[in-house]
Amino acid sequence: MTRTPTVYIPHGGGPCFFMDWNPAGMWDEMGAYLKRLPADVGEKPKALLIVSAHWETPEFTVMTKPAPGMFFDYYGFPPHTYELNYPARGSEVVAARVQALAAAAGITVVADSDRDFDHGVFIPMLMAWPDADIPTLQLSLKKGLSPQEHIALGKALAPLRDEGVLIIGSGMSFHSIPRLMGRGSGSGPASHAFDDWLTRTVSGDINGLNDWAGAPGAHECHPREEHLIPLMVVAGAAGGDTGRRTYHEDSLGNTGIAISAFQFG
Repeated sequence: MTRTPTVYIPHGGGPCFFMDWNPAGMWDEMGAYLKRLPADVGEKPKALLIVSAHWETPEFTVMTKPAPGMFFDYYGFPPHTYELNYPARGSEVVAARVQALAAAAGITVVADSDRDFDHGVFIPMLMAWPDADIPTLQLSLKKGLSPQEHIALGKALAPLRDEGVLIIGSGMSFHSIPRLMGRGSGSGPASHAFDDWLTRTVSGDINGLNDWAGAPGAHECHPREEHLIPLMVVAGAAGGDTGRRTYHEDSLGNTGIAISAFQFG
């Protein structure tokens, strides 16, 4: 099998792709990107390892549940959005491999046999691989959200790419909920400045991501960085592969806010 790429994807807002309403077609282009993700990736992965912005633990943690359920960690949406199901199997074999590779690099990854898929996993994967026929497991962020630690973990997990495992970071390159939902304004210029910086950085020295907080517009785009940090794992696992932007919108839902996705390899 050829080496899999690594990808950082946006997962939208809650169950946005499955809502009866879609203001100004806000999520159409993002949904179309997620649907074409298998074509971007190429050869069908043997497993999906997804780092979701919606799971933080004291130590890096990998799920080991054989048949994860759905963890509906969004609130106030229509009843049908709580009936969504992504019945992919887990993979204890891949989970054990994650732990072993991390341990060889001096990084602790603990196991969680109870964790279910949160919406940072099941929402985008229902768009990308709706048949749910690829073993899928989640890997948590580590509290403290250190860029260096997450890049280091990605580097440790890079051999998985030669074993058919697709490493996905699921977050958002812009994540300020009030502004995304139209309750704020004026973030367009900051989002474009930060998006341009991200694009330059992932196509150059990924260690520059350690200094993301000093980038133009950084804190306006990420008041809290949990939706950005999955990119660090993906970039770390890239090895010498150059990153490139594979999806971009200049104005998500006419908000003026820039959103992007990135792929390495």
